[in-house]
Amino acid sequence: MFESLNEKLEQALGKFKEKGKLTPDDIKRGLREVKLALLEADVNYKVVKNFINKVQERALSSEVMESLTPFQQIVKIVYEELVNTLGGSAKGLDLGAQKPARILLAGLQGSGKTTTAAKLARYLKKKGHHPMLVSVDIYRPAAIEQLKVLAEKVGVPFCEASPDEKPVEIVKRALEEAKSQGRDILIIDTAGRLHIDDALMEELVELKERFNPSEVLLVADAMMGQDAVNVAKEFNDRVGITGIVLTKVEGDARGGAALSIKEVTGKPIKFLGVGEKVDALEVFYPERLASRILGMGDVLTLIEKAQETLDLKKAKEWEKKIKRLEFDLEDLRDQLRQMRKLGSVKDILSYFPGLGKRLEDIPFDEKELVKMEAIINSMTRQERRNPKIINASRKRRIARGSGTTVQDVNRLLRSYEEMRKILKHMRKPGRLESFFRRFIGLG
Repeated sequence: MFESLNEKLEQALGKFKEKGKLTPDDIKRGLREVKLALLEADVNYKVVKNFINKVQERALSSEVMESLTPFQQIVKIVYEELVNTLGGSAKGLDLGAQKPARILLAGLQGSGKTTTAAKLARYLKKKGHHPMLVSVDIYRPAAIEQLKVLAEKVGVPFCEASPDEKPVEIVKRALEEAKSQGRDILIIDTAGRLHIDDALMEELVELKERFNPSEVLLVADAMMGQDAVNVAKEFNDRVGITGIVLTKVEGDARGGAALSIKEVTGKPIKFLGVGEKVDALEVFYPERLASRILGMGDVLTLIEKAQETLDLKKAKEWEKKIKRLEFDLEDLRDQLRQMRKLGSVKDILSYFPGLGKRLEDIPFDEKELVKMEAIINSMTRQERRNPKIINASRKRRIARGSGTTVQDVNRLLRSYEEMRKILKHMRKPGRLESFFRRFIGLG
């Protein structure tokens, strides 16, 4: 996410680090580099100009000029102004008092609107709400069926609709069904177009005026860069939106849309779509994204992700086993599976401070995790629980059964032994508890 911007900003800000004391000319030269980095990231030029002016004004004050650590002060200012540009603080959903609350999703075709409807339903369900989904996209073939399948996947009810019905009639009937079933939120997936046209806007305006939704969320594709910002401005001017869901963020190396859209539209980003799966939706926290952009990591999001994804009951059992050094290969297999639920290894590491572009230098093949699990699966239960009995003939059998080599089996066993040594070291008072509870979120 935003790898290119992260790399360029690190290089630009690194120029300040080279000097113990900064002059006004040093600051102006350094900020020119920051400005170029933002423009190359496809950030709106007016947003860049405003951002640089604010940073420069603060950087030329005594806050930096008289500081003994000018580099750290500059980074602090850039971080704070990035947070402000991104919206200042997280803006949650405003569901209002009406029951059921109505959330209207709008956007162009291909922005990920239908998938976002299901992701949002799943998110709200986990928060204790009782959402229902309905599609009024009567134009795109199989759009209604697609949302129906996704509704079943996330376990929320879906209001059936026919392409022969009018969108207003579908929503009217959906509201009646939602009330009769005791649903407190109705998420309405509207039709998209390949481009903005009057028919699309008129339909959205009619739905908005008729049903007075609590939220009108624009689903925008981050990969479109400034085009996404222009689309958001057009939707806001003609329909009036309350917030933005920025999708496909995981594939956006530049970050121009995320950094521009709030200042240009005046509307906050409320969620980020970070993948295709129905659980790949994150609440948007400006301070966390600013931290990641500057290579400072985002451990809070990783902890939240771990708490939601991992089996905490198993995690507690694992903690007890580690304390007693009873951690065997069956436990290792379980942890490999749990880790893969969080995403790729590089995705997980990207949340940690200071790694940034250095992740490219990590020579790790994700297939290694699959290979390790296959090797463990080829062992007998006795071998998994007591690896010391695995002799040369057993290794050959395990390698054949897992489609690997004896060298691969040896490598796994060595890694397991190294892990046991590390865990033994961490058993010293406080070390293991501190590490385990902070990462898994048990404390």
